[in-house]
Amino acid sequence: MTDKITALYCRLSQDDILQGESNSITNQKAILKKYADDNGFHNPVFYVDDGVSGTTWEREGFKAMMADIEDGKVGTVITKDLSRLGRDYLKTGEYIEIIFPDYDVRYIAINDNVDTFKSENELLAFKNIFNDWYARDTSKKIKAVFKAKGQSGKPLSVPIYGYKKSEADKNLWLVDDEAAEAVRRIFKLCIEGYGPAQIARILTQEGIPTPTAYALSQGRDNGHKNAKLHRWSGKTISHILDRPEYIGHTVNFRTHKKSYKNKKTAPFPVK
Repeated sequence: MTDKITALYCRLSQDDILQGESNSITNQKAILKKYADDNGFHNPVFYVDDGVSGTTWEREGFKAMMADIEDGKVGTVITKDLSRLGRDYLKTGEYIEIIFPDYDVRYIAINDNVDTFKSENELLAFKNIFNDWYARDTSKKIKAVFKAKGQSGKPLSVPIYGYKKSEADKNLWLVDDEAAEAVRRIFKLCIEGYGPAQIARILTQEGIPTPTAYALSQGRDNGHKNAKLHRWSGKTISHILDRPEYIGHTVNFRTHKKSYKNKKTAPFPVK
């Protein structure tokens, strides 16, 4: 392929949004397109990840770009700066110094004056380390804010089934009357001596929407994509009966992220 793609990669995380327009996807696209046009880079294609952290490499736009690189379609990758490519200095360095060269791909970070076809890249490692430190520092600050909020008694999680957020105060849960009727029915049946499996059968027979079905009917996605929307399970009933929030408690800090680079959650150890 003689006219290979010039990959113009844009990334914006939730933290970057706080910095305003300078890092917006629109602004990044304008900078990259102008640079490509001014410097004679042909066949530009945008790859975009909006609202995705630079410490993870599970990004749809980035993976699409890498697929094209591995297919030999890409000749050059251009980003606004090094942090747009990634904030994990070890992995970012691996892409720039090992993976991209393996596929004969040139990498350019405009604002950091990085161009792998030139030799003046002595500060590259230090810039990547700084970007990694920035991600670590931002993570610590965000955790501190959430910790203070949680310790003050404000709920950190989304409202559980039967509640909704107040439009006037996002830190306040209000009773969601429609879903609350189902919750009251569950507790009433439990008091009458029915077990979780029996309660699940009754609610299914009565056609009461499951929490997932109800969330979807309200235009929300609760993350349970494979759930059976109209069939209650004993496990769901047990989960509702076990929630201390239904007797007025605020429960925070059930789980935590082990590392700012690892988005998987783990339960806090019980003291």
